[in-house]
Amino acid sequence: MNYPNGKRSQIKTNVTTNQTFSNRGMTLEEDINQTNQYYLDTNQAVIHKKPTPVQIVKVNYPKRSAAVITEAYFKQASTTDYNGLYRNRYVDFEAKETKLKTSFPLANIHEHQIKHMEAILKHGGISFIIIRFAVHDETYYLEASKLLTYWYEKEKDGRKSIPYTKIQEEGHLIPFKYQTRVDYLKIIDQLYF
Repeated sequence: MNYPNGKRSQIKTNVTTNQTFSNRGMTLEEDINQTNQYYLDTNQAVIHKKPTPVQIVKVNYPKRSAAVITEAYFKQASTTDYNGLYRNRYVDFEAKETKLKTSFPLANIHEHQIKHMEAILKHGGISFIIIRFAVHDETYYLEASKLLTYWYEKEKDGRKSIPYTKIQEEGHLIPFKYQTRVDYLKIIDQLYF
């Protein structure tokens, strides 16, 4: 690049990474949605993403065929991302992705979600969180009961995150597959059936 003074920049950068690109362009939510569609198509489970309740306040109609929402707000705090039925059991879970290497921030979870997960467990449902560490290209299933333990430790000792090593130890690695990119039903089978 030539700068206004006519001199070329002498800065050279050599950037190398150990990053893999197996999930390039895919988000965790897209992977789970595709997996859930496969579960539905193969009659294994009925699990859907919950819509976030929104109150539309103002709509502009620049054309008869096109409406543009210009003002809206959330009606209430959403609970978790997904719910449904599997083998006669209610399943309810949250999905989060992080770019951090060494921990999962507890700030990514909200108190109303914790209360919701507690209620699911109290009533005999299956509740968990799916966490993707984008840097490691790994996705984990962590039972809600274990997440709750870290959440309440946070209140006692000021913990702000769950170490990646603890998630490796206490969680369940979900291998990436073609049709079931996030095959969490296999883990539910191991834990509950």
